[in-house]
Amino acid sequence: MTAPLPPGSTIGILGGGQLGRMTALAAANLGYRCHVYDPKAGGPASQVAAAVTVAEWDDAAALAAFAGSVDVVTYEFENVPVETVERLARDVPVRPGPLALQVAQHRVEEKRFARHCGLETAPFWGVTTLDELAEGIAVVGVPAILKTCRFGYDGLGQVAVGMDTSLREAWQDIATDDAILERRIDFEAEISVIVARGLDGKTRAFPPALNEHRDGILRRSLAPAPIDPAILAAACAAAETLAEKLDLVGLLAVEMFVKGDGQLLVNEMAPRPHNSGHWTQDGCATSQFEQFVRAVVGLPLGPVDALFETEMLNLIGDDAGAWPVLMADPSAKLHLYGKAESRPGRKMGHVNRRQRPLMPDTPA
Repeated sequence: MTAPLPPGSTIGILGGGQLGRMTALAAANLGYRCHVYDPKAGGPASQVAAAVTVAEWDDAAALAAFAGSVDVVTYEFENVPVETVERLARDVPVRPGPLALQVAQHRVEEKRFARHCGLETAPFWGVTTLDELAEGIAVVGVPAILKTCRFGYDGLGQVAVGMDTSLREAWQDIATDDAILERRIDFEAEISVIVARGLDGKTRAFPPALNEHRDGILRRSLAPAPIDPAILAAACAAAETLAEKLDLVGLLAVEMFVKGDGQLLVNEMAPRPHNSGHWTQDGCATSQFEQFVRAVVGLPLGPVDALFETEMLNLIGDDAGAWPVLMADPSAKLHLYGKAESRPGRKMGHVNRRQRPLMPDTPA
């Protein structure tokens, strides 16, 4: 096994958003430096990083200089071009590697991979033409959702399809020739599991979170999810299977639907920290961001015991304007992302509230 990178080493982070910011802060607490590479200047991560490179994803000279300045590379969102990661991987370890990125970037590939691993998903159909959309309706049925395969997030890039929907108009609205039609699932709950996998192949799954969305954006997470423990154990096992099959080193977040009969359906996955895991910063023995750093640099994984039942609430748009009240609330742990401009639908921060204390289990 490769030896862990010692404190003082530099982690390269592709992407400059809030996940990179919180990863850099966790890395600093462990004695590591972070160098952020981002096409946009002034992002949340750049405000707390030891070094920043502002350059395009295909800038060969900038990428070469970046690779020469860091000891390992990771990414804080999954829309980094695979070609960028492959280029960097020739000169420096990249964790997770290109495979996890490639699968997570494309919704059809994501669903196929989950099924290849023996896991269930909603019925789906790859769509590249209007005729294929009609074929997909015949197979998948309605109600359904037509989604872009790439770059969709927080409810963007989606069109609802029902009995009376004009398929031609739906196809025009989605505005892509790379889409997926998914059957809309009547589910009891949506949960997410974040699993860490280290260089030694060992995995640890955080307690799953119960998620609530509003307008396609995660609004609230409650962890540990108040759901049948057998279902939660199965969800953790599914996430661990995906991480192992991807040969992933780092974090993998897996969103799942829980049907009324307890069946689990894999919805989406992301090879990075996840919004629904923010509760771990104040309610868990190890935060998802510290665990991410530990995995990427080759340290032993930390314990994942939930110390408190914790509610995470996203601060979206003008919600962050309530910071004076939240900072005065002794029950609230406020995390702001340093974004200069507030706008509708933009995640500006989150607040964690620790509720019932929990007796931690013995670490595995």
